[in-house]
Amino acid sequence: MKRKLIAAAIATVLAGGAPFAMAQQGKLSGDAVKIGVLTDMSGLYADYGGPGAVAAARLAVQDFGGKMFGKDIVVVNADHQNKPDVAKNVAQQWFDRDGVDISVENLNSAVALTVQALAKEKNKITITTGAATARLTNEDCAPANGIHYLMDTIALSNVVGKAIVKDGGDSWFFLTADYAFGHSLEKDTSEVVRTSGGKVSGAVRHPLGTSDFSSFLLQAQTSGAKVVGLANAGGDTVNSIKAAAEFGITRKQNLAALLMLLTDVHAIGLNTAQGLYLTEGWYWDLNAETRAWADKFGKVMNNRKPNSNHASVYSATMHYLKAVQAAGTDDTAAVMAKMKEMPINDMFAKGGKIREDGRMVHDMYLFQVKKPSESKGAWDYYNLKGTIKGDDAFQPLAQSRCAAIKK
Repeated sequence: MKRKLIAAAIATVLAGGAPFAMAQQGKLSGDAVKIGVLTDMSGLYADYGGPGAVAAARLAVQDFGGKMFGKDIVVVNADHQNKPDVAKNVAQQWFDRDGVDISVENLNSAVALTVQALAKEKNKITITTGAATARLTNEDCAPANGIHYLMDTIALSNVVGKAIVKDGGDSWFFLTADYAFGHSLEKDTSEVVRTSGGKVSGAVRHPLGTSDFSSFLLQAQTSGAKVVGLANAGGDTVNSIKAAAEFGITRKQNLAALLMLLTDVHAIGLNTAQGLYLTEGWYWDLNAETRAWADKFGKVMNNRKPNSNHASVYSATMHYLKAVQAAGTDDTAAVMAKMKEMPINDMFAKGGKIREDGRMVHDMYLFQVKKPSESKGAWDYYNLKGTIKGDDAFQPLAQSRCAAIKK
């Protein structure tokens, strides 16, 4: 009987159809691989991540085959409500009691910093896509446990900041979300503006989830700056752009959306968003491969197109699964080593690489939002203005403030 089984397996391999289970040999610490998606399911970042991020992670598991070394791959999710203490409690239960191996997305920079620190303490893995603070791979780095995947404030400021100053927008005033992400984005963009020959006349900070931007926009208007830099994201960006249009600011000053995703443009509408420059790490209509994945995503998300964060959650989840398979174990050190060793070539990135400090380096894109007359329909919103190589967009490793990797 054993000889017949071996012969059948060899015949299957020679025919090019080796069973998935046969291609894997390894051991897991628990009875399943568990992936936790920690996100905002109903707040101001729900379109940014939320149900779309959970769907993207599940698509990755489905495409991988649904099992690892014969055991199930399970996706769980939780709503952190944009509160770091809630996020920490959820992640602690995941890591200590529920057997969750990795926390993915970690939307909101304050949340991401908290969860990455906990993962370092618990020797678990986090892959952050939905938060942008560069502190994750600099002063608050955790290179043995944390990966920062989609973008950071350094890349965002490098791309849009340089382009706008070069185009004549050489005086800036910032409208900043008053938490870790907003502070980082204002700081990094200010440095880019000044080194590019521009000046910064000031800034005003608003609470997360602001409903009335009138007093903040009045300060921006009286500054006389040519450019009002929006160092916020999600619902705050959408609401501040709408308010600026109603306030008449856009007739005399230009807005720079420093972090704006496709779903934000969809919420604002082309009539208001047209002409805005923005930085993205991915766009659904870049090529045939991105369009095919967007169609797959749309089938489980009511025909909505994915934004760059959704795409990065899929890519990050798939990269993690491939690393576990290659390592033959879910041991944190072994999997992290494989993720840093293996290049990322998929519908999200070509030639992507994870640096020693945990930063995933990949190409970034400068887009301009189309005029309504240029759009062919819903979700056709961007004109590509430039591609910035990853090594140019992200801070060079030699300048990293990550003490854990300093020689």
